Amino acid sequence: MRYHYRNLFRSTFFGRERLNIKYLIILAAALLCSSVGMAAPAKPTCIVPSEPDGGFQLTCELARDAIAATDALPQPLAIERMPGGVGAIAFNVFTSTRRAGPGSLVAFSEGSLFNLARGKFGSHDWTEVRWLAVLGVDYGAVAVQDQAPWRTLPDLVKSIRDAPRSIAIGGSGTINGRDWMRAASLAELAGVDIRTMRFVAFEGGGDCMAALVGGHVQVCMNDAATTQTRIDRGQPVRLLAVYAKNRIEGELSSVPTAREQGFDIVWPVVRGVYMGPDVSDADYAFWADAFQKAMAQPAYQNLLTSNHLQPYPLVGDELMKFVHEHAVSVAKEREPL
Repeated sequence: MRYHYRNLFRSTFFGRERLNIKYLIILAAALLCSSVGMAAPAKPTCIVPSEPDGGFQLTCELARDAIAATDALPQPLAIERMPGGVGAIAFNVFTSTRRAGPGSLVAFSEGSLFNLARGKFGSHDWTEVRWLAVLGVDYGAVAVQDQAPWRTLPDLVKSIRDAPRSIAIGGSGTINGRDWMRAASLAELAGVDIRTMRFVAFEGGGDCMAALVGGHVQVCMNDAATTQTRIDRGQPVRLLAVYAKNRIEGELSSVPTAREQGFDIVWPVVRGVYMGPDVSDADYAFWADAFQKAMAQPAYQNLLTSNHLQPYPLVGDELMKFVHEHAVSVAKEREPL
């Protein structure tokens, strides 16, 4: 059974999937020729544009820990919250009143790029900020309570088919947003009219998971890494499927893909940071160099593993090209509702 909305990242993501180790080696070699002596910005900060405990927080914590393993900053990268609109508020602030902050990074994900391309950030588009670095890749996932009756994805799909209004499916964002699309994929594969689907919108993945644990929703369309992190903490949740091409290495290797359970849904989730549009070339270069050094460190793979992420290093122009290709891809897609 194939999900008929084509995965938006197949052309942009899987075409670069082989970068990983080879690219890290290239990065390490390039650093031998990189410029030195660039001044570190004052008050370096990573902005989490959502409520706590979601993917944006994971991204900022990864950025903080990765930079800490280098000598780029004299102090740790601070973390600041700016929730609202699943990233829209922060994007508006950094394209208006904080356009030139040399020390300010903002976390983004595939969902941010998706929402920008779909016009969910108002009149803004992807060209209005400086995309800095992708730090790793996550994958969409289907999470349920540990005591939920469904042991497999087909079990859940059957229940949705039999009684769609009895199952509340939570996710970040709004109708036609990224998580709603994930829920709609399962509903359609179950033969259910997506207009009858019970979707509960949250500000971020952390809120959705809290609602799942509290029994307010029965399913959460979340991401594999953030869900597994909660499982590691002892929270009573379970993953039914990951939206990856193949099983994910590490602790997630026991979780089957949607594909192997009969549902061809693949949804990679890049995680990275951007900066304001008026940041100077020198400050942008400082951060690009810092992340290149960080991702070339042998310990960086350990950071990715501990956060249940996969390597996907993109910095500077390479990331700009990726974002542009994604915007073009999304623009060709029809909104279901």
